Order: sequence, then structure tokens, then C-alpha cells
Amino acid sequence: MRGFFVFIIIWYSASTYGQKVINWSDLTQGISWEAPSLENLFPGFQEASFSQDMQDLEGKKVILTGYYLILDSRQSVFLLSKNPMASCFFCGNGGPETVVDLRFSEPPKFDMDDLLSVEGVLRLNPDDPELCYYRIEEANAVRY
Repeated sequence: MRGFFVFIIIWYSASTYGQKVINWSDLTQGISWEAPSLENLFPGFQEASFSQDMQDLEGKKVILTGYYLILDSRQSVFLLSKNPMASCFFCGNGGPETVVDLRFSEPPKFDMDDLLSVEGVLRLNPDDPELCYYRIEEANAVRY
């Protein structure tokens, strides 16, 4: 029996090696915005500045837990949100730092508002108004 518990601890440690578990407060505290300028081509979009902690995570594997959102009828745009769809960023609950763009190799078969843990490579977006400020590439998800 004791050997079984040792095996579980070793397996869990090996399976999470190299990933950093982040939470929504990391994302919220890790971003600030420049004051909008009159020259901005996209009114309403503000360029982001990321904290050194967030910059250090750029290109690294992370794990984040949130609610799965599907944003189009073709099921090709996926987000992870701090809140379920009825109270997410788009409905006025929180800022743009409370949603993360997900890029999967193979679209997963989860339902809207499923609570998921997503692992993948974190990318920061300071200046492209067509994307979220945070993105997880090479995403793999498991139901929480």
C-alpha cells in the first residue's frame, strides 16, 4: 500500500514538472495599460504592458483553470474565462485580463461553461487588437 502512494506522488510530480500553475490574480496583477492615444487605429483598444513576472512566463508551459467558452457557431474560437459565460468579461464582469485565448491542435469536446484546467504555452499580446492579451498555445484541457 505504501508503495502505491509513493508511485502516485512520483507520477504526479513528474506529470506537472516544468509547468507553472497560474491563477486569475496572476493575470490581473500582471498587466497594465497605456493611456490611449489619438493616433490609435483601434479606438477602445489599449496597448498592454506586462509585469516582469508575466514576461518571465512568456513561452513557458502554464496551467490555468477556468470556464470554457465557445465564441462562434463553427466552434473554432475558444476562450478560458475567469467567470462562466453569463457573467464573463463580455457581459461586464471583469476586464479583458479575465479571458484567455486558447489554441488547440485538435478542438476538444467540452461544453460551454465546463470548468477546465488547461495546460499549454503562454503567449502575451501587448498590441494586436484582434487577439486577447493572453493566449495559451499547444493547449491541452481536462475537465476539472
